[in-house]
Amino acid sequence: MKQLLVALCILAGIPAIAQSQFDGTWRLNPQSGEFKGHDKYYLKNGMWYCDTCHPKVEVKADGQPHSVAGSPYYDTVTVHVLNDNAVELVAEKKGELTGDTKLTASDDGKTVKAESHFITQGGQKGDLTMVSDRVGDVPGSTNKVSGVWQTRKMENASENVTQVTFKATDDGLSMKDGTGDSYTAKFDGKDYPYKGDPGTTSVSLKKIDANTIEETDKRNGKVISVSRMTVQPDGKTMKIAVDDKLNNQTANWTAEKE
Repeated sequence: MKQLLVALCILAGIPAIAQSQFDGTWRLNPQSGEFKGHDKYYLKNGMWYCDTCHPKVEVKADGQPHSVAGSPYYDTVTVHVLNDNAVELVAEKKGELTGDTKLTASDDGKTVKAESHFITQGGQKGDLTMVSDRVGDVPGSTNKVSGVWQTRKMENASENVTQVTFKATDDGLSMKDGTGDSYTAKFDGKDYPYKGDPGTTSVSLKKIDANTIEETDKRNGKVISVSRMTVQPDGKTMKIAVDDKLNNQTANWTAEKE
């Protein structure tokens, strides 16, 4: 489901620092990710729970779609229990598929792989795979995907997920990423429209120094993430530190100029 992509969506905020040499296309290095924060989901008595989802998910795991209110990305979730080590989640909005995630735990139950696919409002498709390590004991009589998990790495991602192109304006930045999200904002700390992602409605930018920009993303006026992007002295790499307020998680990435 698309909330699994929150840390990636911040790529839309990689700025050019108002100099033409920073204009162009940048590519996230998937293997560069460093993560903090936990995900918690589990099967219990025929029900699927995701305590760290926004909104929280509590639906029957019976292979049928069930209503979930409050998400900008989906209004129903279907849970398929594939076996004792695997669960598939399917998200839809107004009867249209918006994403699916297959969770597969290792035989010893210590790691879980999340293979996710999504479809944007504009019809673009993307995918990524994340690997997480268990926090705490392996559950006994429940599916092995159940538990608390710490993301360890992004194993792979489609090109459109990791790509962003931007152009500096006189006092700000114009951006378009590989999935069709875009914005044009000034470095004045004011809110500007964010287009393409129903979960992000506005963005603001502040120029911290000659090489660093702080971006704040909001959903209907509420801050959902804050990130700092710093262009390195070589002019070819950026360090991106993301504070995901919505999910209480952080991520650090490196992007490289193509």
